[in-house]
Order: sequence, then C-alpha cells, then structure tokens
Amino acid sequence: MTDDALRRVTQEADLEGVLDEALAVVYKHSPRCGVSAAALIEVRQFAAGHPEVPVYRVNVIAHRPVSQVIAERLEVRHQSPQVILVRHGQTVWHASHYRVSAERLEAALADARAGHET
Repeated sequence: MTDDALRRVTQEADLEGVLDEALAVVYKHSPRCGVSAAALIEVRQFAAGHPEVPVYRVNVIAHRPVSQVIAERLEVRHQSPQVILVRHGQTVWHASHYRVSAERLEAALADARAGHET
C-alpha cells in the first residue's frame, strides 16, 4: 500500500474534515524517525484491512502547526509517532511510539464501534 491510501492533513481546514467523520484515524508521522517508519507499516496494514475507516496522516516536521492544533483540539499530548482514533470529533483512543500497531488499532476500533472509549 502506498501513502496515497492515507489522506494527508496539511492545514487546519483539513482537520475539520477529520472531525466530521463518524470514525477516523489520525496518524502523526516524523519522516526522520525510525520508530515512525515502523509505525507507518502498522498504520498502512490497518488501513488496508479497514478501507471503510478514513486514515489521515500528518507529517509533524513539515506541518508542525497543524500537528499542534490536533493535539489541542483532540486533547492528546503531542507525540510522534502517534495514532489517534476519533469518533464524531472526540478522541476515543490513542497510542504512541512502539504501542502503535494494527492489532491495537483494530481492538480500539471494535471498542469504538461498540460505543466504548478505551
């Protein structure tokens, strides 16, 4: 899977689209970080298995201001790599660094669909 499957968030206006989704994943990525490279593989795997869930990618180096807005709006301390599961504009689950995995994302998605925050 290429990065084209991951929607890009490059400005604050893009974030509004994320917040309007019933369910969405936001992945904060640093192209300078080996841990982020491993996390990106996991996020791509999740996206391939769940095409019904939009997955958004933010380059935290190129788009630091929007990354900070995401942290503020979703009330999750900025980290990278970081994945945030959003339901109707609210954070329902997040993980960072080595905790970013397709398996954990799938479990969080199942909980979110059941109406539980994790």
